[in-house]
Amino acid sequence: MEKNLNYGLLQHTMVTTIQISEELQKTLNNKKMFERETYEEVIWDLIEDTLEIDNETKKELQESREQAKKGKIISLEQIKKGLK
Repeated sequence: MEKNLNYGLLQHTMVTTIQISEELQKTLNNKKMFERETYEEVIWDLIEDTLEIDNETKKELQESREQAKKGKIISLEQIKKGLK
């Protein structure tokens, strides 16, 4: 998986400290792919995963709209009849 391009830029900017709960720290530790991975890398990976899901969802919604315009849909009533 490629790292977010912004990650390289952030290494040269201001560093800050945040407070997180022990529970969140444990969760972040469990998300690490290797022992020396930083929390910043873990967080960027999570953000990238979210963006990928968002883009995939947008694509699927667009495909669904196109199918609906072409009349390639099944109504709820048709589904109910098929279940009986």
